[in-house]
Amino acid sequence: MDIDFNEYQLRCELRGHEDDVRGICVCGNVGIATSSRDRTVRLWSLDPSDERRFSSSRILLGHTSFVGPLTWISPNEEFPDGGIVSGGMDTQVLVWDLRTGEKAHALKGHKLQVTGLALDNGDIVSSSVDCTLRRWRKGQPVESWEAHKAAIQAVIRLPTGELATGSSDTTIKLWRGKTCTQTFAGHADTVRGLAAMSDLGILSASHDGSVRLWALSGEVLMEMVGHTSIVYSVDSHVSGLIVSGSEDRFAKIWKDGACVQSIEHPGCVWDAKFLENGDIVTASSDGVVRIWTVHQDKIADPLDRESYASQLSQYKLSRKRVGGLKLEELPGLDALQIPGTSNGQTKVVREGDNGVAYSWNLREQKWDKIGEVVDGPEDGMKRPVLEGIEYDYVFDVDIGDGEPIRKLPYNKADNPYDTADKWLLKENLPLAYRQQIVEFILQNSGQKDFSLDPSFRDPFTGSSAYIPGGYGNTSATSAKPTFKHIPKKGMLFFDAAQFDGILKKITEFNNALLSDQGTKHLALTELEDSRLGAVIKVLKDTSHYHSSKFADADIAMLLRLLKSWPATMIFPVIDTLKIVVLHPHGATVLLQHVEAENDILIEMVKKVTENPSLPANLLTSIRLVTNLFKNSSYYNWLQRHRVEVLDAFSSCYSSPNKNLKLSYSTLILNYAVLLIEKKDEEGQSQVLSAALEIAEEENLEADSKFRVLVAIGSLMLDGLVKRIALDFDVENIAKAAKASKETKVAEVGADIELLTKTS
Repeated sequence: MDIDFNEYQLRCELRGHEDDVRGICVCGNVGIATSSRDRTVRLWSLDPSDERRFSSSRILLGHTSFVGPLTWISPNEEFPDGGIVSGGMDTQVLVWDLRTGEKAHALKGHKLQVTGLALDNGDIVSSSVDCTLRRWRKGQPVESWEAHKAAIQAVIRLPTGELATGSSDTTIKLWRGKTCTQTFAGHADTVRGLAAMSDLGILSASHDGSVRLWALSGEVLMEMVGHTSIVYSVDSHVSGLIVSGSEDRFAKIWKDGACVQSIEHPGCVWDAKFLENGDIVTASSDGVVRIWTVHQDKIADPLDRESYASQLSQYKLSRKRVGGLKLEELPGLDALQIPGTSNGQTKVVREGDNGVAYSWNLREQKWDKIGEVVDGPEDGMKRPVLEGIEYDYVFDVDIGDGEPIRKLPYNKADNPYDTADKWLLKENLPLAYRQQIVEFILQNSGQKDFSLDPSFRDPFTGSSAYIPGGYGNTSATSAKPTFKHIPKKGMLFFDAAQFDGILKKITEFNNALLSDQGTKHLALTELEDSRLGAVIKVLKDTSHYHSSKFADADIAMLLRLLKSWPATMIFPVIDTLKIVVLHPHGATVLLQHVEAENDILIEMVKKVTENPSLPANLLTSIRLVTNLFKNSSYYNWLQRHRVEVLDAFSSCYSSPNKNLKLSYSTLILNYAVLLIEKKDEEGQSQVLSAALEIAEEENLEADSKFRVLVAIGSLMLDGLVKRIALDFDVENIAKAAKASKETKVAEVGADIELLTKTS
């Protein structure tokens, strides 16, 4: 089919964001706005010195987590220079005045991440993972309603005046007011992005890898297939061109249903939008915004285009894996200078852009070249090669007991029992491992159902394969997947305390209060000072926790200090209460005060997290709240205040203090375990959202990462939110974890990856 089309070429790169660029908004003649995982919104304006380029003209700061959808408010009476609306993982919708660069409104009401924004006759309409649409007018909420039974991923306003929503339930709905007028069904997975196509209908982008064009009647006019992974976004131009952005790292341009160009990126393409002149803006996970053009006078200089080609090449090289290792981590040819230790020992070295396997020839004392080694089909590379032969899979098998990792080749057409037997003989391993190896093959090759060839005979017994629970020649089904670290059962607590240091600090602060006439009345009395010593003595004696008691006055004294002492002095008091809640009687007495005294615990949380927050207060208070999970009497309190608690401590995960990060991860994990037990789907969604956000932090200490990954895996396995996790790219998080050098992080990453492949 001949299609008249000029290819897009790089026009310019917009650099400034420090993390993934998630959203794009074309702001009339003012410029381009972009949102990022770095929590900022940036406005880019044409560079007056070079009209091919844009430069950063404003940075909008206010979100406390990553920012996603954006929409443009044309200049009006309230916003003479125009405005921008942004939505974030922090559940907020923020409205920005571009004249001042300040927030004009902070719209709060959504319970989970804001995923879409649209303007409707001056109103702002927002969509969220919490399944609702909310309408806002002049900074105030007007109405909200549940629009889908699963997370809403996008909302747009159509030229007809109707709203359209796309959801994880795989449908698109049209709305007049709060009334659904049409439901479009056809996609096989989440509808992630929507766009109006002039005079024709609605474009949709889906996790099923397709882009569809729908008539307003619900008829599918066109299906565009070509992406190899999730399609995140779609947009159209008056010329009839369509652009889509995908996890597969390509922005694809479509004309009359055919893909006319694929633009490769060094990272996934989160969003793609047309400028009025037909140029295309793309937002990528490498933190760079790029503009692509067909206009000859706007094409980037050859040097810039070469630089981009180099970025692509370096990215692909860094991602290329051989035998489960990154290519760049392989030793060079000089590694072959070192003799092998046994005949047939293999070594993979880097030769140019490839990994090549060599085998040690003991007789001739040299390395014999076997051939190129690459990973399995799921990495989008060639089929893996082992000992010069291509296979569907080459698995790493850890036998344990200090044994080295073994390579197990397998083709899907092979009988797994036959493969297991031959491999065990070759590796000189006990046949007792046979069933374990078969189950390993079936799980890791995604073969949920395996039908045994009736002609198969056990090479050792001459009979049909033994299948536990089966009889003779019946179909074998892979065993239920087993996981190493999930689901998490039970809670984690912080039970260590430096009691002498606590007592010393409280005494120091008390003396400071006594020395000032203005604060003398806040200090401990002599009797209270004596009682404090008695409280610490009870807490130290853990062997008598089952029988020791606290006087009501003891707890009342600690709460008085918590309420009345200056914020800079309360952390040793909170540290004491952190251990009190682990004491059965202490926890009971404290709860009575909490229920009778205007909920002093939530007041404490608010007090210590207000700006400027003090690290010592944050650390002791988050650990106190985490320890509440020890006593089931606090479960109702923890559920009732879930949103407030998680919001208050959400800044901890980005703190440079690793103890704070570990404490927040532990709080998340405990909440996951509790909310799974309580079958609280809304709560599970919030905790999952927070856990996914932490898990994506690259420089997170291993213990913190491990705990949030266990929370994610447990919520997916035993909770009610597996679908939401899949919508939010948990598979990539799992793959990144699997590559960790920390064994337990890699293991739980493997658990989660296996979960993504099981129904």
